[in-house]
Amino acid sequence: MPYAITSDKVRLYYEEVGQNTGQGTPVLFVHEFAGDHRSWEPQLRELGKHFRCIAYAARGYTPSDVPSDKQAYTYRHVMRDCVGVLDHLKIDQVHIVGLSMGGYTTLQVALNHPARVRSMVLAGTGSGSERWYTEQFHKNAQALALTFEREGAAAVAKTYGNGPSRVPFAIKDARGFAEFTRMLSEHDAQGSANVSRGFQGARPSLYDFESEIRKLATPALIVVGDEDERCIEPSLFLKQTIAASGLVMMPKTGHLVNLEEPDLFNQAVGDFLARVDAGSWGPRDPRSIAPPTRPHSR
Repeated sequence: MPYAITSDKVRLYYEEVGQNTGQGTPVLFVHEFAGDHRSWEPQLRELGKHFRCIAYAARGYTPSDVPSDKQAYTYRHVMRDCVGVLDHLKIDQVHIVGLSMGGYTTLQVALNHPARVRSMVLAGTGSGSERWYTEQFHKNAQALALTFEREGAAAVAKTYGNGPSRVPFAIKDARGFAEFTRMLSEHDAQGSANVSRGFQGARPSLYDFESEIRKLATPALIVVGDEDERCIEPSLFLKQTIAASGLVMMPKTGHLVNLEEPDLFNQAVGDFLARVDAGSWGPRDPRSIAPPTRPHSR
């Protein structure tokens, strides 16, 4: 089994597909909290026809290592892991596609290692970033960590895995949702608890990085489902702060945009990557920005 070794000696399992693995800009997929490397199968199958594609399992998700040190799961550790996979594969620059936790990580890589990121797809990104909700989001994540430890991943798959933003997937694709739930139930309970406590339960709001995000020149595609409430406002924030960004909102879709609507997702991402590689995805023209409106006086 192929593994990348991180700077703190954690082994990260990865899979790689693509007919032309030595040509063009590779694509790296970074999964969400409730998913793993297998969550990107619809993208590996389709985009792998045209790009070198790599998906890896984050620390805490088997067959990657599950470090015993509970302090080794911060968003900084996870960001460095992403760069470590690139170093292991000797990839200088990459398109990164991230969902939720993976989207947050993708943005952190772009902020800290901008030369390594050719473009980024931020899908379902920003849960817990709304100022009024961040504290509660952290408390929920800490509580979820305890549930993983006390009841196991199979029990969490029946509760957290059926949360409001995941219901649209269950409605439109019962077989696909059953597969997602099964995979979540197979996660290492302690690994998931550590990620929930260290990453989800402690990461800063996206809004804390506003000044740094506004300086980014990295092309970005922001993708969000219109029934993924906790990610809609953060997605609009990202659209407003990333100069070279575009926004796609998928109708009747929740958090798992890449699994719920794989054809639409693949089409949008494939078009975005092609335009970036062709040099035709630039920053927004200032002429297209309308002046701010003021409320009518009363």
